[in-house]
Amino acid sequence: MSGIKIVTIGGGSSYTPELVEGFIRRYDELPVRELWLVDIPEGEKKLQTVGALAKRMVEKAGVPIEIHLTQDRRKALAGADFVTTQMRVGLLDARIKDERIPLKYGVIGQETNGPGGLFKGLRTIPVIMDICRDMEELCPDAWLINFTNPAGMVTEAVLRYTNRKKVIGLCNVPIGMKMGVASVLGVEQSRVHIDFAGLNHMIFGLGVYLDGENVISQVMDKITGDQSGITMQNILDLGWDKDFIKALGILPCPYHRYYYQTRTMLEHELEEAEQKGTRAEVVKQVEAELFALYEDPDLDIKPPQLEKRGGAYYSEAACNLIYSIYNDKRDIQTVNVRNNGAIASIPDDSAVEVNCVITREGPIPLAVGDLPVPVRGLVQQIKSFERVAAEAAVTGNYHTALLAMNINPLVPSDVIAKKILDEMLEAHKEHLPQFFKPVT
Repeated sequence: MSGIKIVTIGGGSSYTPELVEGFIRRYDELPVRELWLVDIPEGEKKLQTVGALAKRMVEKAGVPIEIHLTQDRRKALAGADFVTTQMRVGLLDARIKDERIPLKYGVIGQETNGPGGLFKGLRTIPVIMDICRDMEELCPDAWLINFTNPAGMVTEAVLRYTNRKKVIGLCNVPIGMKMGVASVLGVEQSRVHIDFAGLNHMIFGLGVYLDGENVISQVMDKITGDQSGITMQNILDLGWDKDFIKALGILPCPYHRYYYQTRTMLEHELEEAEQKGTRAEVVKQVEAELFALYEDPDLDIKPPQLEKRGGAYYSEAACNLIYSIYNDKRDIQTVNVRNNGAIASIPDDSAVEVNCVITREGPIPLAVGDLPVPVRGLVQQIKSFERVAAEAAVTGNYHTALLAMNINPLVPSDVIAKKILDEMLEAHKEHLPQFFKPVT
């Protein structure tokens, strides 16, 4: 049968309508025959709600995409061409713990950075590895497109501990940065190109080009002061100190505020947690409002309110990537892949986030050489954290997890690392069976 079969694991996500919209818009060149939305029993209500909206969107567009809803992952995976993953193991309640527990110890609580990022990885990686094993059996030639966070750590684990070579990690930060640069310059996004290199949520713009001319100095001048104009819904935009940015000389991403403005970001998180709740608690409310919209039987488009979510444009990035692989477009996109020498400062076999030429055979990383000395050490430290964290997720070794916690630059000491680790292990016990194996 002609056409493409795509499986989305975590299909009940609030982001799914954006994915469906992307496939509809590209249907002429990306003929999706079947879209299977897969979720777990706890996500069944959301799956049915999102699935019904997806069917209405497809019907309105008049494209012959079959939408299938199931909890049977193996049934969905059989014969798939592309598999996308957008999961949250433990749901938003787990994220709330990731954010609240570190704050008790005066440490930033954030979904993908610091202790929260470690524990999201520890919960997620074993599940992704199970999916990879199923794919080896049921759809060995399929591409795994992962935008489950922490995307860099997950890609690292898949490359290092599974046989799956056809894996690409995806993030919306590069898209958001490009949109932000275009906005501060007052130009169309299509005129902007950024030379991206680094790691997931630790990426830098080494060069910023407008119509082929490097305008990074002009951009850096414009992002100083109280607001940078290059930010995300889920991260406070404090702007940047003019002299610091001038000294840095390359474009930081919004997540760098956690590392370069740690104290201010922590104070803001503590205040927000007390007054409004953590970001996860805010997102829970945003999601409730989105799903109330999705339940409207007359809604047959992606509602604009979805862009309030911090992960807006993830799905757009996924559609674009699948489209370019399928059509051998050879355009440039920023993805998480095996380094293969693209960044000299990072081991060849590690995952990096870098500009790649997207071909039918997959992404070809564009070499950037060494990262600038001022940022090289921080990027290498985060890569060490990801490597050790991935090993801890796979082995369930307590001491490896403690080492990962302590390597992370947001954790101030070994004593605090151990206290946070012990409390978070207990809090997430249900979703960390590898750390609680029965004694035989």
